[in-house]
Amino acid sequence: MLTKYDIKINEIRESISTLLENITDANQLSLVAFELCDLKKFKEVQERLNNIGTKGDIIDNEIIKTFALFGPEAKELRSLVAYLKMTNEIVRIGEGVKKYAHRMLEHSRSDVNLKPLNSIIIQLHKSTINAQKYILECFKKLDDCQIDDYYRKVVVEESINDDLFSVLEKDILTIIIDERELAIEYVRVLGSLRKLERSCDRSVNIANLMMYAKQGGEIHHYK
Repeated sequence: MLTKYDIKINEIRESISTLLENITDANQLSLVAFELCDLKKFKEVQERLNNIGTKGDIIDNEIIKTFALFGPEAKELRSLVAYLKMTNEIVRIGEGVKKYAHRMLEHSRSDVNLKPLNSIIIQLHKSTINAQKYILECFKKLDDCQIDDYYRKVVVEESINDDLFSVLEKDILTIIIDERELAIEYVRVLGSLRKLERSCDRSVNIANLMMYAKQGGEIHHYK
């Protein structure tokens, strides 16, 4: 029979998993919106993520209550600390996805031509989503997850993501040379795409926290 503490931990894990799954689904939708140039879908992404900060706060409050009520020690304490930090990273991913959708909606209405960049942007976006999916898949079966394997998968996606973003930077700078009158707008496009790059970085941070929760050591040891 599960103890009250075990039941509470399972509830917290379920809430974190649901939050990450909702954000991953919204991110997938934002990719579809870009591929189809569907402005309504970009708006839908923003609507789905409107209360993301509030949802994160609710989880954090439950974690803090668990600290206060059960006074966990050792591994249990380590896990709760990891979950508290993890929620912050997940919320920031969600906020990044929301801002990306908002900005891409604006770019779609501007004079910039993103067609020459479409293929690389889509690859960048897919690597971001892949990293989030690996995190979600492992977190759903955290007790049995081979965290080392998933950690490596997330790091590989982050490396791919960095390479793709570097290519995009060079391509956009080349475009700016030819279309100087739209230079500011293209710089804003690059800033929007950086939201995807940062989301992938945060997936690595979450993977680090999952390693810490399961194996101990120092939180930044695995970076």
